[in-house]
Amino acid sequence: MSDWLNQVFCEDALSGLARIPDGSIDLILTDPPYNLGKDYGNDSDQQSVAAYLAWTEQWISKALPKLKPNGSLYIFLTWRFSPEIFVMLKQRMTMMNEIIWDRRVPSMGGSVRSFSSVHDTIGFFVNRKDYYFDLDAVRIPYDAATKKARSRSIFVGAKWLEVGYNPKDLWSVSRLHKEHPERADHPTQKPLEIIERMVKASCPPDGVVMDLFMGSGTTAMAAKRCGRNFVGFELNAAYCEIIAARLASPPEQEMVKKRKPSKKTAKAEQPSTLRSKAA
Repeated sequence: MSDWLNQVFCEDALSGLARIPDGSIDLILTDPPYNLGKDYGNDSDQQSVAAYLAWTEQWISKALPKLKPNGSLYIFLTWRFSPEIFVMLKQRMTMMNEIIWDRRVPSMGGSVRSFSSVHDTIGFFVNRKDYYFDLDAVRIPYDAATKKARSRSIFVGAKWLEVGYNPKDLWSVSRLHKEHPERADHPTQKPLEIIERMVKASCPPDGVVMDLFMGSGTTAMAAKRCGRNFVGFELNAAYCEIIAARLASPPEQEMVKKRKPSKKTAKAEQPSTLRSKAA
């Protein structure tokens, strides 16, 4: 087994990517800092616009050679920077979808000088036409009322009625509230439901998913639960501890002990590796 497989490296992805052989990754699924001033224990989310876009182009250029020829990429972004970053990626890949994640934010508060922002933007890109994509793995079942309404003979035996419908490009999935059992001590944690959909659709069984900005480790958890391999990077040592705890927990247990990292711990950049017990 490769010495980098099913590991999360506690280091900067820009240097850590040298560990990963070119053409070895089936799916890049990543949620980089949005440059909105969030506290990740370092300055990665507090750059000038020019510096942020230059940094983004740098990691994209280093990461894409790691993809297999039929590989894919999903990237979470904010609407503030998605146009520029989509252009960067369109010069290298084919864009298949702009997916809108409706976070189901309550209708209260927000800006009084603009419309409230309640979504994240997700770009879905592929290398070439024969990219891996398993729609059947992520279809959404029709409810009983819909099936009953389509009970006429012309619909009997129709595959689409039995296996469900395409999830479309608007995903309405609630953000993780503070008391949610999945919630870890991370400010921008993504729901497993969304990440698992991407993994099942765009990474073959036993394939490899790479996340350059692991955060709380949701990509690694999703890959493990779905029977895929993973590799990733996380700069914050406190988040690396959270990832280790999540990967060591039973599959059905998503509760993570919430721990507020100290500023000293959060800022530490401690080279080490984490290995899943399933590796």
